[in-house]
Amino acid sequence: MTTTPRSRAEIFAGPEEDGRFRGPATGEERGMLAGFLADQRATLELKCTGLEADLSRRSVEPSTLSLLGLVRHLADVERRWFRQVLAQQDVALRFSSPTDPDGDFDGADSGPEAVREGWAAWRAEVEFADRFVAEAPDLDVEGHDEWRGTVSLRWVLIHMVEEYARHNGHADLLRERIDGAIGI
Repeated sequence: MTTTPRSRAEIFAGPEEDGRFRGPATGEERGMLAGFLADQRATLELKCTGLEADLSRRSVEPSTLSLLGLVRHLADVERRWFRQVLAQQDVALRFSSPTDPDGDFDGADSGPEAVREGWAAWRAEVEFADRFVAEAPDLDVEGHDEWRGTVSLRWVLIHMVEEYARHNGHADLLRERIDGAIGI
């Protein structure tokens, strides 16, 4: 039996199934930044597709890193930057807290309810963030963060692309460990 060599640089799904990378490549800044963020979010979803029963599978001990943990973590990250910092809402994070700072990963238990809850939280935060970005008068809208000080919507969008890109690299490795799937 012969096998065809595979490249990690191959597209994860065929072009007809791959809904990523549809953001504009020219035009105004807000649309491009929002497009890059949407592409990264779509990559996370794609890496998790078809793995509902395995989303809580940990990388390697003692790590608690899992795909479901990434979904929960990114829901909290979206909530923190868009709701707490930019919209100045007084809301708690959904999965982590000062007394349980790694609750997003540590609490990512298996089971359909945990998966449903993680995705529902993530989708709600993405929806809020997208609405906030669309309704903001410009990218210079500012918020205050205890860690970074004053930040603009522009900075938050760039930071979110970086945050997703970093964690999508983790998702690549987790997905490969679960079912051997590779590719961008």
